[in-house]
Amino acid sequence: MNQIRLLFVLFITVSLFSCHRGRPLESAKFPQELVHFKAIRETPIFTGTGQDTWDKQIRERGFILEEAGKYHLWYTGYSPASPLKFLGYATSRDGLAWQRYSSESIHPGKWVEDMCVLKWQGTYYMFAEGEGDIAHWLISKDRVHWEEQGNLDIRMHDGSPIKLGPYGTPTVIRAKGLWHLFYERDDRGIWLATSTDLKSWTNVQDEPVIAMGPAAYDAHAVAMNQVIRYKGMYYGFYHASAYADWHEWSTNVAVSADLIHWKKYDQNPILGLNQSSGIVLKKGRGFRFYTMHRKVMVYESAH
Repeated sequence: MNQIRLLFVLFITVSLFSCHRGRPLESAKFPQELVHFKAIRETPIFTGTGQDTWDKQIRERGFILEEAGKYHLWYTGYSPASPLKFLGYATSRDGLAWQRYSSESIHPGKWVEDMCVLKWQGTYYMFAEGEGDIAHWLISKDRVHWEEQGNLDIRMHDGSPIKLGPYGTPTVIRAKGLWHLFYERDDRGIWLATSTDLKSWTNVQDEPVIAMGPAAYDAHAVAMNQVIRYKGMYYGFYHASAYADWHEWSTNVAVSADLIHWKKYDQNPILGLNQSSGIVLKKGRGFRFYTMHRKVMVYESAH
């Protein structure tokens, strides 16, 4: 009888613990300042030159960091006359009016697209797509001069190489003493891999941590743009498409307690009509939100 009673107590304890672990995500809230935005400007604050230059047009995700009262924008420029995609850089004092650092690419001859940038212990790390949508990484000490470090070596959960094919839109966050990499494969799902040394990455699981659907707005494509830590939870901003031909994209958000299990906002998308590839920056009591698909638009929390 005592053994049965002990097993019953253990069962109840484990059940309560499991429920407690699950509760933060089930009851997780989406703060208004992260899901409701209003336009600061009705017109783009940064675009391609529209002239016969290497950056006649810009595309997909650029990235913005704010440091010591100055804003830094890295972007992908291209000319429709060439398939090549190059890295540009611009700065701003207010995050609204931008000045190109140079009339030339700051990383000429190298394909850099859809980048994510973060600073860690005095070094800037850039994770980007290269030719063929293969993710690679670069490092810099001054934001301008970048050194190639090679393609990301991503492994399946058992340590074997991932299947051949594109793996892009790399989004990285440093958390829990590890580097966490979110990436997509043909925009058909968002996977998560971790690393201790940036040299090799291992899937936490071999299925996407964020899958397409079941709602219509992200039924045909998903890709992570940025993950932030806010009020004890992780919020992932991702772009998605409701169309098989991807002719239109939207911006959406999901929440997680552990970076593995995600809950999508039930009122996604938070922005539509190709206002996508967006990132947020903390600004006062709220956030400033930049979308970057073909042109840079700027919003602010509408709370």
